[in-house]
Amino acid sequence: MNIMDFNVKKLAADAGTFLSRAVQFTEEKLGQAEKTELDAHLENLLSKAECTKQWTEKIMKQTEVLLQPNPNARIEEFFYEKLDRKAPSRMNNPELLGQYMIDAGNEFGPGTAYGNALIKCGETQKQIGTADRELIQTSAINFLTPLRNFIEGDYKTITKERKLLQNKRLDLDAAKTRLKKAKVAEARAAQLNTSQPEENNIMIWAEEVTKSEQEVRITQSEFDRQAEITRLLLEGISSTHAHHLRCLNDFVEAQMTYYAQCYKYMLDLQKQLGSFPSTFLSNNNQSSSAPVQSVSTPSVLASASASLPSVSNSVVTSGISELKSSSGSRKARVLYDYDAANSSELSLLADEVITVYSIPGMDSDWLMGERGNQKGKVPITYLELLN
Repeated sequence: MNIMDFNVKKLAADAGTFLSRAVQFTEEKLGQAEKTELDAHLENLLSKAECTKQWTEKIMKQTEVLLQPNPNARIEEFFYEKLDRKAPSRMNNPELLGQYMIDAGNEFGPGTAYGNALIKCGETQKQIGTADRELIQTSAINFLTPLRNFIEGDYKTITKERKLLQNKRLDLDAAKTRLKKAKVAEARAAQLNTSQPEENNIMIWAEEVTKSEQEVRITQSEFDRQAEITRLLLEGISSTHAHHLRCLNDFVEAQMTYYAQCYKYMLDLQKQLGSFPSTFLSNNNQSSSAPVQSVSTPSVLASASASLPSVSNSVVTSGISELKSSSGSRKARVLYDYDAANSSELSLLADEVITVYSIPGMDSDWLMGERGNQKGKVPITYLELLN
């Protein structure tokens, strides 16, 4: 029975507190009650925390979209994560494309030029798929997980303490309102002090004022203590920014590694495809005498870099055409490093100057290069002919 009485009293007290807070909040919104304002430093910390939370959520969600564009796959991964189970392993898009290419190449025949090229492209796509998996795994551990821990951990704690601070402020302002009303009532009773009953009424209101002043002191103390707790938590946002900066650096390094791997894979693939006879690389609707010019990845990068000399395509083409039509030689500056794929080629170093010339029957994308006693084929896309 005593326990039941205690629970009933506690329930009644909680209900009274809730009602008091609701009345105070409503009167503040209507402009009928005064509101204790937080100090400027605490307001700035609250604003900084809210801003951090909003942008962290946006960055985290968009990073997830970048790493996994398929929304259905993201939903599936979310449910498996909540169930604390490992998601089934499936091929990603590059791996799936690579498998299709390999299957098609085997179907057409590995001995054919097209079938062989498909197999080589498929193997490269699978390598890119593996690199993609490593990027997703590394980014999830080093970047997404810390951001999610802040949203689901630290910021939830801040939100809880902030809500407690709001409740303590409402309690304080409600106590101030009651004290103000008690003092007004006491003053009115003093003005009407003409009989014995009124003196008793003055004593009642004096006791109410004393009680309200004590309540204000208690609620003020609780509010100050909660404000200090909240302030200490909010000041930790600066440490959160520093931690997220380190995580961001890890994410950038993971992307650098991924793109460097992809570039290497595609460069190796281009060299392999460039070793095919030009008649196989030409368009089926064109004459075999008009081979398709291979695209060099460094040449694409060079056109996008302002630091490299800009050479008109028409000038380069005309210079090479003149060199091929003549039996002479020209000096050429090497634009990029080049590693020879076999003994018939010549390795190159960026910015060195070599002698180049053409020989009959040579592929249109290549010239013969000489450096001292060394000679071998060099790709024209790595050269800049000198006057």
